[in-house]
Order: sequence, then structure tokens, then C-alpha cells
Amino acid sequence: MKKAQILIYILIYNAIALIILTGIISWVYIFYSTVTKEIEKKKAVAIAESGIEYYRWRLNHFPKDYTDGTGRSGPYIHNFENRIGNIIGQFELEITPPLIGSTIVKIKSTGKLNFSKVEKIIESKLAIPSLIKFSVLSDDNVRFGQGTVVYGQIHSNKGIRFDGIAYNLISSALITYDDPDHSGCNEWAVHTHIPPQDPCPPSNPDPNTLPPRSDIFKAGREVGRPMVDFVGLSANLAQLKDIASSSGFYRPFSGDNKYGYEIILKENGTFDLYRVDKVKNFPSNCCAYDPYEFNNTTCYRLNSRYLYGTWSIDQKTFLGNYNIPTNGVIFIEDNIWVSGKINNKRLIIASAKFPENPNERTRIIINKDLIYTNYNGNDSIGLIAQKSITVGLESEDDLRIDAALIAQSGRAGRFHYNGTCGNNSIKTNLTIFGTIASRIRYGFAWVSGNNLVSGYQNRNLIYDANLLYSPPPEFPLASEFYETLDWQEIK
Repeated sequence: MKKAQILIYILIYNAIALIILTGIISWVYIFYSTVTKEIEKKKAVAIAESGIEYYRWRLNHFPKDYTDGTGRSGPYIHNFENRIGNIIGQFELEITPPLIGSTIVKIKSTGKLNFSKVEKIIESKLAIPSLIKFSVLSDDNVRFGQGTVVYGQIHSNKGIRFDGIAYNLISSALITYDDPDHSGCNEWAVHTHIPPQDPCPPSNPDPNTLPPRSDIFKAGREVGRPMVDFVGLSANLAQLKDIASSSGFYRPFSGDNKYGYEIILKENGTFDLYRVDKVKNFPSNCCAYDPYEFNNTTCYRLNSRYLYGTWSIDQKTFLGNYNIPTNGVIFIEDNIWVSGKINNKRLIIASAKFPENPNERTRIIINKDLIYTNYNGNDSIGLIAQKSITVGLESEDDLRIDAALIAQSGRAGRFHYNGTCGNNSIKTNLTIFGTIASRIRYGFAWVSGNNLVSGYQNRNLIYDANLLYSPPPEFPLASEFYETLDWQEIK
């Protein structure tokens, strides 16, 4: 073989080797660059996450600090050190404070590395849960008759008889109890009288043997669950009075010869305030009683400010139109009638009289629709009564209440108006979108056997899930610490 031919082969092989070597070097470089960039990305994510965790720590120590301790608007930049104390990057925070009454804080954290263009952005929502996670919460025995449809959880610290339809979990802190509405054996603490009736539980009942009854309890029923602390649920009414007096809206006792105040909420962010001068008298032979609130079955025809009555306004005096306060806190040291509609407002209306006298505790009365414009959490109403949340004799036939209701020492319900009260004795539809917390037995309907004799024929109880993390202003919270609701990497 000639030397020229050998040289040609050598050049060809060298060229091929050079191409292969170049490819290997390029692949190694690309692989190294890719790995390096991925490492940088993960470091940037870790730095951004540390920003979220830092601010969660800060909120748990300074719950209403939404400016990173600076008192000015962000963004807020912090250096990030590695484990040996060298600064390797920064996280930049943007904080969106909660709406009035809400606890949801949005945090946007951007993680950056020194000597790199890589940055990662994480958004997270943190919130403190409220104590409100039930459609109905009671500290007493409770009965839900036929015609009741419930879409949220129900819990009682005592027993529950449920003859309606439940689309969520029904639970009791007891395992069995003696239902006061009839005689016979003790029954399961959550039971129904819709046939086939549950058999009597054994002497040593096992909660796991509770029959499912999916025709009534669509999502199941449970007994022997933990009790709910009603003391913790109770709002500090004296504190609400102080807040309303200093930066909200406050009105004192209306007078011995008056009955309280009426509040009519308006979509323009204001409300009309009236003094209630007289409550309507009972029609001939019409009377009312409530054995759960007053421990007797006497039918009264009184129109006292604290005793039985029609709770329907006869005469009132216009006092003025007022803006809903910025902090959303309205406190009336008297009974309150409330109705109307809000739009992008969050407020709490509280009723109490001090110094507290058990015989003079106040109530909130709802006879007309109380509704939201928005059902995305932007609208929220809390009603807290020192005694009871009451629906009166002349309430609307189709009544809707959008609110979280707390009857601190009394009950949420309607008096038993006897058959001589005419068309006002029995009403058609009641819808409550929100929650009911009733210290003693809840009820907007009265039955004899299985027949409705007073109250609302159809009761629809719908839980407002926004209440868990976006309750009305100054509502009782479940803890002092923030939980993560949402986490997402947006870049």
C-alpha cells in the first residue's frame, strides 16, 4: 500500500475520531449544563420555599403583620445563606393581606441565586381555620323532621333524631341516648324514625355496628365523636362592643318602653337604622310557646321585650342611613331585627346587653330575606345573639338567610304559633346558606307525630364552605396558627 493511501486512511480515521470526540464533549457539556441548571432551579425553588416558610413563621408570631415588620408596601427582600453562612441568593416576598374578616393571606415568593439568571416563583395561600365547619352545631338534643334537607355536616354534643335527607356526615358525641320526644329504649345517638326504624342498640353498643341507612344519611352517620367546645365557639361580646364603639358602629339600649333596633342592609354599602317602638299584638286567640327556651308548654300572648311575642314590627322610627363600617363590626346593645342585601361586604352584627342579666339577654330577629350578592366569599354576614336567633310570626313565606348564626345561650328557631294564628302559623320554605350554632335545641318547625303543626314545611340547610377560612370579621377561630391552603410553582 502506498504511503499516500495510508495517510488518507489516517486522516479519515482521525476525522471520524474527532467528530465522535467532539460529539462526546458536546454531550458532556450539554449534560453538565442541564444538570447544573436543574440544580440551580432546585436551589431557587428551595430559596423560594424558605421565603414562604419564613413568612408563615412571622404570621404565627405576628398574626396581623402583612408588611414584614416594615410598615410599608413590598416587595421585601431577604438574603439566603447556605449552611456555612455564605450568602448564595435572595428571596423576594409580595404579601397580599386578607379581606376584612377573612384570614386568607396570599404570599408570592421569588427565589434567586447569585451569579445565575435562574429564578423560581412560588405562590401560597395561608389561613387560620374558623370553628365553623357545620351546617348545624348544637349543644343539645336536636330533631330534624321530614321536609329537612341538609347539605353540610351536622354535629350535636347530645342526640340527633333525623327524619329528613342528609347529603353530608351527621355525628354525635354520644353513642346512645334517651330521646326525650318519645318513650321506649335508648336509641343510637344519631337515628331516624323513617321506616325501617333502627333496632334498639345492645347494652354495650359498638359504634362500628351502627346501621348505615344510606337512604337517609347519604354520606353516613357517626356516634361517639369528640365533643365541640361551645365555650370556645362563643364570641367575646364585650370585646365586640369595645371594637364597635371605637372603630365600628355602636348603639346603646333603646329604652325600657322600646323593643330594640331594625337594620336594613343595602347593596350600596350602607344600612338604614330604625328604632322599634312597638311589636305587633297577637291576633285573637293566637299564642306562642317554646318549651326548649323557656322550659314549659304554657301558651303566652305577651309582648314583653324579653318574653314571648310575635316578634313582628308594628311601629318604628327612622334614625338614619349609615355606611357599613370599614372593620365590618356592628354592635347593638339591644334586640335587633335584620334584613336586606349586601354586595362585596363582610360584616358581623352582634346583640347583647350589659351588665349581663340572664332575664334580659337580647336576641336577633329575622323576618325578611337576608342575602348576598356574591357567593364566592366576598360577601359574608355573621349574626351573634346573646340569647337567641328568632324568626317571628309574620316572617316571609319563602325566607332565605345567608349568614353564620350563633345563639350563644339560647336557640336558633321559631316559636310554636298555634293553629289560631291563621296563615302565619305554617310557612312554606326556609333556606339557610351558612351555618347554625345553637346552644339549646334548634328548630324552625313543630310537629305532632309526623304532622307539621307550626313553622316551615321545607327547611334547606346549606353549608357555606367559605366560612371555614373566610369567616365574618372577629368570628371565633379554631387556633392561632396558619395552615397552608394552596401551594403552586408559577415559574
